[in-house]
Parts: sequence; C-alpha cells; structure tokens
Amino acid sequence: MGKVLMLLKGLMGCAEKSHGGPSAVNASVARGRWGEDVAIRYLAGLGWRIIGRNVRPCRKDRRCELDIVAFDPRERGVVFVEVKTHKAHSDFAGRLWGVDRRKKRNLLRASANWLMRKRWHGNFRFDVMEVYGAEDGAAPCVDHIMNVRLFPENWRWW
Repeated sequence: MGKVLMLLKGLMGCAEKSHGGPSAVNASVARGRWGEDVAIRYLAGLGWRIIGRNVRPCRKDRRCELDIVAFDPRERGVVFVEVKTHKAHSDFAGRLWGVDRRKKRNLLRASANWLMRKRWHGNFRFDVMEVYGAEDGAAPCVDHIMNVRLFPENWRWW
C-alpha cells in the first residue's frame, strides 16, 4: 500500500496541471492499480508466472508501458496483458472498447522493445483483461480475452 501512496504523491504535481486537480487522477490511478492487482491474482490462480508489472521498455517514451508481462507455462510463451478497469458493465460499450488504435500502436512498440531487449525467440501473444467492479464493492468480475490481434500477420521483430 505504501508504494501506491508514493505513486499517487508523485503524480500530484503533474495532475494539477493536466487534469484540473489531483483527486480525479488519484482516483483513476488507484482504480487502475486495484484492477491490476485483481488481474495478477487471477493470473497467479491460473498458474502463470508474473515476469513484470508496469514495465517501461522504451527509455524515452512514457506512453510505452506494458501493464503485465507474464509467462504461460501451458503454452510456454510470454503474454503481454493490458488491464482495463471499469466500474460496471455497459450495454453500450463492447468488449475491447478501451483499446483504441493509438493504444494498440503504443502496446505494439512497447512489446516489440521488450522482445528485442530480452532477446526472446519463443512464443508470445497479447491478452486483454477487463476488470469490472470497485475496491470497496462486491467481488470483481474479470473478463479475460486471450490472443487479441495486436500484431500484424507479416510482422516480425527480428
């Protein structure tokens, strides 16, 4: 919990400038952090090994971030997991509505950089986990969408 508070304190200065006040950003960061905690518990329950969390493989680009990098022992591959946290299900929004074109481009760049830096030559894929609920509410609902098409068919990183 102390790391979350330190993270929130570090964001307060930039939050006042960009979003009109620290409370909206702090609540959003805390909700996203809670969603990632739920996702990590879910993946650990599946027997996956968590390699990294909030990994930034690109040194100069702050948008280049991977929420969770995990290893799936059944498929023997690296899985890049993007976590989206929502308060509740919406009848108007479909699955994956939070991963737009710009986000896909950033995730592609981040995952390609991670693969090159680690010199990974094995299997890899991209998953999206949508977590519905609130920290103080009932048990969260997790929607794990596996093997999302992020990488173009002809794309090779080596």
